[in-house]
Amino acid sequence: MSEKVLMKGNDAISEAAIRAGCGAYFGYPITPQNEIPAYMAKHMLERGRIFIQAESEIAAIIMVYGASCAGMRAMTSSSSPGISLKQEGMSYAAGADVPLVLVNVQRGGPGLGNIAPAQSDYFQSTRGGGHGDYRCIVLAPKSVQEAADLTYLAFDLADKYRMPVIIHADGMIGQMIEGCVLPPEKEPPKRDWTAGGCAQRPGKKAVHITSIDLVPESLEAQTKARFIMYETIKNQEIRFEESNCKDADLVMVAYGTCARVCLGAQMLAKKEGINLGIFRPVTLWPFPYEQLGSFSNQPVLTVEMSEGQLIEDVRLSAYYAGKNPEIHLLGRSGGMIPTEEEVFAACKQALVKVR
Repeated sequence: MSEKVLMKGNDAISEAAIRAGCGAYFGYPITPQNEIPAYMAKHMLERGRIFIQAESEIAAIIMVYGASCAGMRAMTSSSSPGISLKQEGMSYAAGADVPLVLVNVQRGGPGLGNIAPAQSDYFQSTRGGGHGDYRCIVLAPKSVQEAADLTYLAFDLADKYRMPVIIHADGMIGQMIEGCVLPPEKEPPKRDWTAGGCAQRPGKKAVHITSIDLVPESLEAQTKARFIMYETIKNQEIRFEESNCKDADLVMVAYGTCARVCLGAQMLAKKEGINLGIFRPVTLWPFPYEQLGSFSNQPVLTVEMSEGQLIEDVRLSAYYAGKNPEIHLLGRSGGMIPTEEEVFAACKQALVKVR
């Protein structure tokens, strides 16, 4: 078994990407994800791989697009305002079926905001983010260990479905230090569809990778085929974690840092004889609507570091399940993190309203 090491979340993301076979990283500095480009600058070059600090966030995502088209596993990272600048490139990658990994270590917004943790990019990540009809797989870690594990997984999912995958972290996950068992080194898969894979094709025929299609019927057919693939992803790649939900007096729904806070609230409630459950989506897209809906007879408290974005998917879970539970929101924003006492107080208040 691998030895557990003490690592910062951003460093664990970086090392996991390298071990997953990331051959090229392109980034641009912004707090609170600066440790990622710093780590990659040192360790990618040590391993004979590509690191470039681009002249802008826009340039970085287009470099990732190009490196992936050439056959490399490629990644970029940023924080909220920088992620916004990358959305055009993300849309192009989705439209050309180009796999890549994007890490968002979120900060308070909107606008330039601040450098404190937030989860207010939820809509951006789960609803596409750029223009056009497309989706990205979105993975939300709650610990340094998961930051490493989900980054490692992200590269495999990106290649499996030929699409962008987002690591949807926050400033707390990126900056905290915890014990972590790092995954093993792996060889990236061969990509015979890329420009770099042309030597593997009979006749070495060149390949043109693009998102443009000037024939409406053809573009519609491509888009519909992509959405059929998205249905496959919904059936095969949903990930979630639930604790004590079946018999709970109230179910807390949260992801990332907020899920950790809910665990503290659950422990406080147990001391007072109150039975709280926790439901944590690990994939924010595809969202576990059916799985959450199976618990939604109980009142629900959505805990998030935004003013009500995750709660929209919580409501949809109840709608799809044909249920109508009381759904409450505890949302903090601007870089504020809810405390376990605050969450527990909100749970008790919600239970009083129900009773």
